[in-house]
Amino acid sequence: MKCRKCKAPAEVPLPSHNTAFCRDCFAAYFTGQVEKAIRRHGLIRPGERVLVALSGGKDSLSLMLELSRLGCDVTGLHVDLGIPASSPPARAKVEGFCAAHGLKLIVVELAKHGLPIPDVKRYINRPVCSACGKIKRHWFNRVALEGGFQVLATGHNLDDEVARLFANTLRWDAGYLSDQGPCLEAESGFARKIKPLYRLTEFETACYAFINGIEIHSAPCPYSSGASFTGHKELWATLEYTSPGTKIAFYDGFLKRGRPAFAQAEMESGAPLAPCERCGSPTSTGVCGVCRLGIAVAERRAADPDRQ
Repeated sequence: MKCRKCKAPAEVPLPSHNTAFCRDCFAAYFTGQVEKAIRRHGLIRPGERVLVALSGGKDSLSLMLELSRLGCDVTGLHVDLGIPASSPPARAKVEGFCAAHGLKLIVVELAKHGLPIPDVKRYINRPVCSACGKIKRHWFNRVALEGGFQVLATGHNLDDEVARLFANTLRWDAGYLSDQGPCLEAESGFARKIKPLYRLTEFETACYAFINGIEIHSAPCPYSSGASFTGHKELWATLEYTSPGTKIAFYDGFLKRGRPAFAQAEMESGAPLAPCERCGSPTSTGVCGVCRLGIAVAERRAADPDRQ
């Protein structure tokens, strides 16, 4: 195939767009998609400080590099989960990447706050992925607010967003459907959250990371086996293969016609929020979910004869 723009030999095929690019034109396409997302949804405004959540994977590191190249004032945030087989190499990739590109980085170690994920898995009777996600979101928001950042950016790509939308729709989870989208405005103790990669697929972010020589942490979390999220992604990959363009059409359709209705319903029926009695984070229950997890883990760890 020939590159759509310059007619040189193509290196990156994009069936969903019925096109292909050489690596230089693909880089321009990638930048254009990020700029389009920022412009269309007002994701980042002039002079704002952006905190970028960095896991060490291709999406978050690609987002950090692209935003820095666009001239945004970015700082990385890595949450060290304390998983022996996984966390040290992931952290090393993040630290190496930020050092190589001269980018600022903040690291939060969950072990120092009493919530390393192995202990959460051991002592809490709930799916560990759900608890881990709650804890990470808590620290993303907390660091953003305490650090004076106006924006919290995550590297969710189109595949992530479609799989999440699909799962929430299967459950008709109105609360989650009301706030899903590329931008969630700041309110009630929450920083503004943005997803500048929402127009780009996982394959496209992988190509960007490869072309730019980004060294990523690619090993799966040892606790994520059997997660339904992976199955949903596989289902949508098959659908996209047979009907290219289905993912973005489904997601854009939801943003235009579905989200406004769910957002209005949530506004009318959502529970009021107040600061957590322990940490100050917004909650509707007096003590937030992460603080309750911390209390439960501490109590069960203290009572565990194997930890004495």
